[in-house]
Amino acid sequence: MLSRALALLVTAASFAHAAPAEHVILISIDGWAHQYFDDPKCHMPTVKALAAKGVRAKRMECSFPTVTWTNHTTLVTGVHPGKHGVLANEYFDRATRKKVPLIPDPIFNKDEIVKTPTIYDAAKAAGLTTAGVIWPASRGAKTLDWTVPDVFDQALFEKHSTPSLLEEARAAGIPIEKQNEWCKLGNPGKAPRDYMYSQLAQHIIKKHKPNFLALHLVSLDSFEHAHGRQVSEAYWAANDSDNRVADIIRATEEAGIRDKTTFVITTDHGFVTYTKSINANAALRKDGFVKAVLGKSLAPDSLVFAMAEGGSCFVYVLDEANRGSILKQITPTLGKLEGVEGVVEAKDFDAKLHHLTAAKDGREPDLVLLAADGYTFTDSLADNDVIIPNDPPKGAHGHFQLDPNLYGGFVISGAGVKQGVELDEMKNIDVTPTMAKLLGLPFPDADGKVLEEALVK
Repeated sequence: MLSRALALLVTAASFAHAAPAEHVILISIDGWAHQYFDDPKCHMPTVKALAAKGVRAKRMECSFPTVTWTNHTTLVTGVHPGKHGVLANEYFDRATRKKVPLIPDPIFNKDEIVKTPTIYDAAKAAGLTTAGVIWPASRGAKTLDWTVPDVFDQALFEKHSTPSLLEEARAAGIPIEKQNEWCKLGNPGKAPRDYMYSQLAQHIIKKHKPNFLALHLVSLDSFEHAHGRQVSEAYWAANDSDNRVADIIRATEEAGIRDKTTFVITTDHGFVTYTKSINANAALRKDGFVKAVLGKSLAPDSLVFAMAEGGSCFVYVLDEANRGSILKQITPTLGKLEGVEGVVEAKDFDAKLHHLTAAKDGREPDLVLLAADGYTFTDSLADNDVIIPNDPPKGAHGHFQLDPNLYGGFVISGAGVKQGVELDEMKNIDVTPTMAKLLGLPFPDADGKVLEEALVK
């Protein structure tokens, strides 16, 4: 399916019109909630200057669940999660009865988990050059000319990086050998990581001048997880991310390509500050549906498992023969739990969540729970309490995509873009079609649309 789609892109590329932009740079500021732009405590002068000379959306609807791997994949495919296949940051394997992590690309290469073409696939097929700097779900991507993956393990990081790029980075004094060390530090390592990744991106821009480059910045999300949204630590991280955007702009100036470049500054999700966690497994255990071995692993005779995905919970019924009757029993109970704002049944997955059912993709759950503002989920098998207080407050995402707190920010500026336009709302599925239009690439199968109101005619 993917190869046929790319073949169509290659064929159509020969008929593409002249591109409004020679270069598109996509920068994701992880966790950049839409509220930050107008918050007087948040100092992001570079991004605001881009918006003043370009286009800004007040709110960008993200994909469900509003988590990193799912939404970064949507940003570069232009399709909903049910199509592109990166359903969450992890999924539950019904056969092994274990969670399988997708974040941070510890197991799979891009071609194993992303089911539809990406913007960089299309660019490469059309003869353009491409780069990705720790872009989620891009490990081992064959259509990225220069790349380092979003992984923590140093051996994996180097194995799946472009060898020549690593050599160039070492020669330039970019401390790639510190990558794993800084990952292990947690929040104290976030700013050095972002600085190093932006140095790599700057090097790629100045030396190779790629037609498309994607960069993922991680500091803001991490500090929001630790402290909540729109707090002092988060404001600092947002400003640090703004400085990294400034670095990238300067690199295009030094490379002599700024006037031919479009900058897209956006994100994967907003954020919720929470004070309580909901443990659906604890509730299910009281009714005998979940059983644990030493409070650590799921017992073989468990009938259900509830996998936490931040502000959502994916409920998997493991007794296939009795799935219908079990769902009838557990759905009302789970829907009445404190902090559960909504329950989405499989029949509504497509319409409400843009996901498939388990019958079409076994990695999908049988039921989805949605947390209210101020709540998140946990799937610990060791805890007996259904509601767990969190003090001090922390931050989470993964909630329903139409939760006002989960909308993200979006700015587009530069070649081919109008000036001084403000959009009330857009969707993240619109990002790839718009970038494709700027690069003169056909992208016919996107779920989103070209933001024509943002582009010069």
